[in-house]
Amino acid sequence: MKLRIATRGSALALAQASQVAELLGGAELVEASSDGEPGDKARFVRGVERALLDGEAEIGVHSAKDLPAELPAGLAIAAVPAREDPADAWLGVGSSLDDVPEGARVGTASLRRRAQLLATRPDLRVENLHGNVDTRLRKLADGELDAIVLAVAGLRRLGREAEASFSLSAETMTPAAGQGALVLQIRVSDEAAREAAERIGDEVSLCELTVERAAIARLDADCTTPIGVHARVEGKRVEANAFAGLPDGSEWIRDRVEGEAERPDAVGALLAERLLAAGAREILDRAKAAHSTADGPKTDAYHRESAHRRGGAGG
Repeated sequence: MKLRIATRGSALALAQASQVAELLGGAELVEASSDGEPGDKARFVRGVERALLDGEAEIGVHSAKDLPAELPAGLAIAAVPAREDPADAWLGVGSSLDDVPEGARVGTASLRRRAQLLATRPDLRVENLHGNVDTRLRKLADGELDAIVLAVAGLRRLGREAEASFSLSAETMTPAAGQGALVLQIRVSDEAAREAAERIGDEVSLCELTVERAAIARLDADCTTPIGVHARVEGKRVEANAFAGLPDGSEWIRDRVEGEAERPDAVGALLAERLLAAGAREILDRAKAAHSTADGPKTDAYHRESAHRRGGAGG
């Protein structure tokens, strides 16, 4: 029987699901409805998950950064295909962040991106920008904004990477947990779907995602929290970096740990614990309480960074 893949109906989601179908050697795409679902990004995740639970598809494809830390009963992550570049891309004026004119208008709907941009360049005017990739690019082309920030992976999957001016380094813009990765979700009881998904899975990408999701789960964060977590496997070791801050860029914490790639959950948990010890809970609680459309950056920024820059997962 031909496998069915549940996906959102956006251009990017369909492009991602089509790539998975090709890797599987062919599969039918089933567009999952989000009608009647409350919320923002989460409703699209729930639509795909509902399609799986209702037996309308065998595999669900998600952008990993949109998938909540806690999964519904009966569903599981089966595999993660090889990860695309997790970086963020700058589209618009400038050839580097230092080269961007003072006071430039930058569009993003992400509090994570807002916080890190203002932590580095408090002079920027960061404005809320919603809509799909085409909508955002059109607003940039129409001169409503001087620049926008999008994921490199999404641009590549849509064949629009050439429109980026430059990529932001992970040291400047720590990516969202799971950015650039796709998750293949299945019903726990469906062994045939699990085997098919695992055949196209990438162990390194799965390890990195496991680290990142473990940190996010411990911090009780979601896709709207101003926090970035990025893991990278090097041989038998994995390095993980994180950022947590206020949306106006006035307070932030960065930290980094290293540990064994065989213990990704432990590495992610250690990173989260170090952030918490440095005051991340207070910052994230304040960020959650703050209005997401703060008028502008503060000039009397207070930046603080974790004193200890290295650590291991133990054992």
